[in-house]
Amino acid sequence: MEKIIKITEYFVDVETTEEHNGYFCSVGEALTLVILGSLCGLRNPSQIHQWASNPRVKVFLLEYFNIKNIPCYYWLLCLLKLIVPESFNRCFIRWVQSFLPEDKTENLTLSFDGKTIRSTGKMDKYESPLHIVSAQLAELGITYGQQTVDGKSSEIPAMRELLGLLNVKECMVVADALHCQKNTAKAIIAGKADYLLSVKDNQQILKEEIEDYVQDESSRKTMDTHTTNEKKSGRIEKRTAYATSNIDWLSDKKEDWENLNCIGAINTQFTTKKGTTNEWHYYISSRELSAKELLKHARLEWSVETMHWLLDVHFGEDFCRIEDRNVQQNLNIVRKIALNSIKDYKEKTGSKHPISRIMLDCLIDCENMLPILTSN
Repeated sequence: MEKIIKITEYFVDVETTEEHNGYFCSVGEALTLVILGSLCGLRNPSQIHQWASNPRVKVFLLEYFNIKNIPCYYWLLCLLKLIVPESFNRCFIRWVQSFLPEDKTENLTLSFDGKTIRSTGKMDKYESPLHIVSAQLAELGITYGQQTVDGKSSEIPAMRELLGLLNVKECMVVADALHCQKNTAKAIIAGKADYLLSVKDNQQILKEEIEDYVQDESSRKTMDTHTTNEKKSGRIEKRTAYATSNIDWLSDKKEDWENLNCIGAINTQFTTKKGTTNEWHYYISSRELSAKELLKHARLEWSVETMHWLLDVHFGEDFCRIEDRNVQQNLNIVRKIALNSIKDYKEKTGSKHPISRIMLDCLIDCENMLPILTSN
């Protein structure tokens, strides 16, 4: 292992809002400090600054990262403000692509969803809450990229913009009913990927046609079927998926849905001591799916929600009170760098330790970060 580790080598092209000559502390050094602090589970720049100012940590930073000076808290924030989030995101995507498997995204499930940083809705400097759309490679637990928008209403075009930034070739793009849009389907196919989109009332005619077909018992018997049963926390979950590529009967301008080749449905039954509830969900896909494949990809849609949960559990993102928009966006990306690095390390080493323990190990002994940083 080389003595000096450059964890920001993929972020050297990050743009700044104004010229900065790097006097005393460079933007790259500031990024290094924040990434390392986030690997330790530290939640905000104040905690990271306090950690970096510790004499033992200073020795570690000098020895392995050649960081000779620790900026004051105010200057650390100023450096984070300088970074243009859009350019940081492009560098982030290139970094993720550098350690993906050789076959890249082929046959992986790419889940899209948005998250609002709730604290930003309570601050006067934000005209609307900061909403970030993320793409998650579900099987790997890796965040692939993100796009910031002003509120959930702008999430539809943001997903299409994000698709244009990513290499999605041959992956299965999954998204909730908000993104069941004809132009979104076209954008996915243009990226040489496939889609699996949930169909709800925003596509009312399409939903009614699929629902009528699936709820007709004679039609449902002709569909491929797969059932799973799970028991956890005193609740039994039975999921039954139905899929068919026989869709000639669709009349809702089927040709407007790019490469539409399959429709499906999933019936979910939850049984507890209080009784049984029953839910139906309907889907369209550009790939001819078996019922088992439909169930797999549909369930993996929730992986991006898991990542959002991790951001709140480990970093308290919804309680971050920083009023600068750039800093909030850049911290969101840094936290995803930390989570991606730990997930990749766990995958490559087979570690069974939870993320919280790995972060605590890094906080207790800085050198525990080195295997994580050199694994990707």
